[in-house]
Amino acid sequence: MRFNLTLKRAATSILAVTCLCACQPEPDAEPAKDTSLQDVYHTAEDVTVSPNVKILSEPFTFPGETPRRVWVYLPPDYAQTDTRYPVVYMHDGQNVFSESTSYAGEWGVDETLDTLASQGLRVPIVVAVDHGGESRMRELSPWTNPEFGSAQGDAYLGFLIGSVKPYIDTHFRTLPSARNTAVMGSSMGGLMAHYAIVKHPEVFSRAAIFSPSFWFSQQTFTFTETHPLPETHKLYFIVGEKEGKQMSDGMTAMVSLHQAQQHPDEALYSKIVAGQDHNEAFWQAEVEGALRWLDLVESRNEEAGNAR
Repeated sequence: MRFNLTLKRAATSILAVTCLCACQPEPDAEPAKDTSLQDVYHTAEDVTVSPNVKILSEPFTFPGETPRRVWVYLPPDYAQTDTRYPVVYMHDGQNVFSESTSYAGEWGVDETLDTLASQGLRVPIVVAVDHGGESRMRELSPWTNPEFGSAQGDAYLGFLIGSVKPYIDTHFRTLPSARNTAVMGSSMGGLMAHYAIVKHPEVFSRAAIFSPSFWFSQQTFTFTETHPLPETHKLYFIVGEKEGKQMSDGMTAMVSLHQAQQHPDEALYSKIVAGQDHNEAFWQAEVEGALRWLDLVESRNEEAGNAR
């Protein structure tokens, strides 16, 4: 009897050890690398778009509006590394990567970043959200202009921060902190880029503000005056000389306001660019300079120090 009991115990022990060994992963197994991304996006089928520009499959819907297309530029080495990347959020997604979907020419952000990456530089992830067509003017301003109707800017920014950004940070290898999150836009998108960093400095710490439409509402100055930025936050302003006095004066006034708030000179860049007008060709030519100045394009040996 004791002999049979001993055999049963031994058999049970062997079975338990076998099961334990079978359930353990192999010690040299590779960690999973975004194996689910095939369900997260599809490649943009557009000859004017870099193959590493993706369109999210998730149906993002701006409150009260139709679903919005969200584009994602992934650095060329994204699939080959475990690196985490800073992220730039851009407005007017139709104009950022594609000639065929743009209104009057594209920014060519993908081509610019591909070129920089080929030179051995680390480039960021770029996320671009399509505008709402006829509602664009309203959704890119938090302040109502009677000529264009009720503002939807706070709803749009809430959508960007509360829906799009969490999805991006969950599904892609980002550096999600404010230190590594930037916002960029032109015209009304420039107005929104500025508002985004002033309203939410805990989310964004860098902004590229091209040809900003500060004329849209005087409240942009009132709001900024009561919301000084942390001195660590960087602002890059440009406007074209040919855009007119209203545009250049508005930008100059905003820069002066930040200076009056004692924002550090090294964190504030502004320039009226000679010979340039209000168009995508001008903004395209300025993308590289802005990203470099904002420390979003760096040499590889600087990468480790900023990955936190």
